[in-house]
Amino acid sequence: MSLRTAAEAREALQSAGVSITQWAVANQFSPNLVFEVLGGRKKCIRGQAHNIAVKLGLKDGTITKDPAKALEQPSRRVA
Repeated sequence: MSLRTAAEAREALQSAGVSITQWAVANQFSPNLVFEVLGGRKKCIRGQAHNIAVKLGLKDGTITKDPAKALEQPSRRVA
């Protein structure tokens, strides 16, 4: 997946007929925080701002559900 700009993310939501607020609520994010991310007022280094940027396709990264396990490597299955 290629990364998109904030303007491209806004355009993609508009093309889908979804408002930024609707997208934020559906993804359990604060609408205000989503607007700050799209407006470039957040660095999106960690926490919810990071998760929003990843989910919108603005940055590469992973969304970690459990911060305590953030550094664990995925286990490899041996056949």
